[in-house]
Amino acid sequence: MRILFLGDVVGDAGYLKIKDNLSKQIEKHKLDFVIVNGENSDSSGVGLTQSICENFFKFGVNVITTGNHVWDQKEIMEFINRENRLLRPKNLFEPAPGSGFEIFDVKDNLKIGVLNLMGNVFMKKCDDVFETSKKFLSKYELKKDYDFLVVDFHGEITSEKNAIGHFFDGKATLVIGTHTHIPTNDARVLKNGTAYQSDAGMCGDYDSVIGMNKENSLNRFMKKDSVKHFPAKGEATLSGVIVDCNIKTGLANKIESYIFGGQLTKDI
Repeated sequence: MRILFLGDVVGDAGYLKIKDNLSKQIEKHKLDFVIVNGENSDSSGVGLTQSICENFFKFGVNVITTGNHVWDQKEIMEFINRENRLLRPKNLFEPAPGSGFEIFDVKDNLKIGVLNLMGNVFMKKCDDVFETSKKFLSKYELKKDYDFLVVDFHGEITSEKNAIGHFFDGKATLVIGTHTHIPTNDARVLKNGTAYQSDAGMCGDYDSVIGMNKENSLNRFMKKDSVKHFPAKGEATLSGVIVDCNIKTGLANKIESYIFGGQLTKDI
């Protein structure tokens, strides 16, 4: 079982890179399941729409996760209630539209759980992520309720991400960080068998400031004339991880960083 997780898709550049390349990459790498964090995939660089989600599914995406920008395009609040392949952070204040966790059927009668969480440090107010995780693990169990579990932890700081990784070690197949848009060089299998990377990076134009136009971003930092943030539109890089899963244990045999195209030039 091979799972590809792609980090935050930013604007048209990231969206089009997935459109033009994902199906070929699925075939090339013999991927069984694809998860994409799509919360910035609207052309504005924030939020996502029903049409974007439906097209991602056509391109080969199995599940879309999100984060703090999930509600920025208001139409998604209705769509998420009837599309279980689109998740929002489970620890958003309840009640909230949609779901933060679902179980999906994959090949050979196997099941994969996908859990979407959001950090508490320097993020929008939400329920305590460790309490939410503790309650989750008291209810669900690897190889009992699902064969594999992927956790998207949408957070700002690496220490909180590290802690969540260790909290789920041995209880999840993959814990992967999102939100900061920069791929970290710490992909590894933790002591008890869970694959981990602090941040998957983004699917977007890296000749930018985390996917946004660099000149406008510099002007904003330097308090010069600027406008609202808008995405960079150069060639995008797809960034994430590929995990080889152990069907018997549900844990990870191997994790490797995945970088394809654009500025980072580590095509695989």
